[in-house]
Amino acid sequence: MNIKKLSWTALLSSSLLLGACSMSPNGDDSSSSEKKSSGDDAKIGMSVSTLNNPFFVTLSDGAKDEAKKEKVDLTVVDAQDNASKQASDVEDLIQQNVDLIIINPTDSEAITSAVEAANAADIPVITVDRASEGGEVVSHIASDNEEGGKMAAEYLKEVIGKDAKVAQLEGVAGSSAATERGAGFESVAKKDFDIVASQTANFNRSEGLTVMENILQSNSDVEGVFAQNDEMALGAIEAIEASGKDIKVVGFDATDDGVKAVENGKMIATIAQKPTEIGETAIETAVKSLKGEKVEKNIPVELELVKK
Repeated sequence: MNIKKLSWTALLSSSLLLGACSMSPNGDDSSSSEKKSSGDDAKIGMSVSTLNNPFFVTLSDGAKDEAKKEKVDLTVVDAQDNASKQASDVEDLIQQNVDLIIINPTDSEAITSAVEAANAADIPVITVDRASEGGEVVSHIASDNEEGGKMAAEYLKEVIGKDAKVAQLEGVAGSSAATERGAGFESVAKKDFDIVASQTANFNRSEGLTVMENILQSNSDVEGVFAQNDEMALGAIEAIEASGKDIKVVGFDATDDGVKAVENGKMIATIAQKPTEIGETAIETAVKSLKGEKVEKNIPVELELVKK
């Protein structure tokens, strides 16, 4: 046999064998694929609906502090209350190949496509405060918004009595928080109050001021107001003070400014949601999930009525 030919045959066989060893069982080149983190040194992305709201600033700060403790890399992006920007932000996080994405939806319906995009990229998703109406979510961490709305209505009834005329300032239309808080409030208010107005102010203080001014122009005999967050409540209080009327206001979130307003007697109560705990729990849950540990599908965070 030709020795030269034998040498080439042996070399070719060796090359094929080495090539086969470098392939994964399904034929993919494992050297070109990046392994997902098992929890240690994980890369986590977090999309927040807006950092122009103290509640979400506190929530993201809680997540950042917990991320340092867990020694994970956390990137927080601000959707600026824009559903389209949030979808783009999530896509950027997917392109960065993060290990998990935490989402606080601007719009619970609109965020579905972004969650599904993360699902397609095999990146697990956790939602906080507001839920996603579609896509696969590992866990949802939030207070019981509907129960909080009921608590607000019950306390307002305790202060102003049944059959009083009340108004409601609603949050961002389409967000689960606004839908659930409104449902909880109305489950009591529709039986025990005369709801003369229920209008959106988009969880925004300046809009809360404007909307409350408009409500007072057509309903000067309003006795109580439920605002679905403290920012709107504080705006409503400005309008009420300017009108010289005595109208009882209940807010939601127990932000620093909201609690101060309660202490000063400008607001009769606010529902405490504990955003720091929500942020911390989100990171804890993310790390557990990445380590393959079982996590609860829904993780509630306790509510508390804050009154003077």
